[in-house]
Amino acid sequence: MKVILLQDVKGQGKKGEVKNVSDGYGQNFLIKKGLAKEATSAAMSELKGQQKAHAREEAELKAAAEKLKAQMETEGFEVVLSTKAGADGRIFGSISSKQVVHALEEQHQIKIDKRKMNMPAPIKALGYTNIEVKLYPGVTAKLAVHVKEQ
Repeated sequence: MKVILLQDVKGQGKKGEVKNVSDGYGQNFLIKKGLAKEATSAAMSELKGQQKAHAREEAELKAAAEKLKAQMETEGFEVVLSTKAGADGRIFGSISSKQVVHALEEQHQIKIDKRKMNMPAPIKALGYTNIEVKLYPGVTAKLAVHVKEQ
C-alpha cells in the first residue's frame, strides 16, 4: 500500500514523502493515528501542488536573504557601538551578540535573531570587527561592527 506521510515517522521517512508500506501497518497504525494518508491520485496531485508552493516560498526567502546580504556588505554599512574603554584600547566588559543585534535594529531597522550571528567570543577591544551572519542556509554575510570609545 502506498501512503503519503503527513508527519515525520521514525524509521519510515519525512513529511511529504510517498512510501510503500504493508497494508496492516498503513491502515492500522499510520492512517489511524493521522500520520499518513492513502496515496490516491487526488492526494498525489495535492502533494505536488504543496511541493511547488513550498519551493516557491523557499526561493522567495532565499532571494530576500540575498538582498539583505547585498545591503549588509555594501561599502560604508556598519554598526557603531560606543562604550567605555581603558588607555590601552581594551573596553570595560565586552560587546555581546545581543548588543550588536539591538544596535543593528536601531541604526538600520534590520531585525536579525542573535543566534544567527557567528561570534565565537564577545568583542573586547576597540576598532573594527567583522561578524559572520547566517541569513539563510548557504547565505552568509559579513557585518562590520565599529566599537569606539564613549
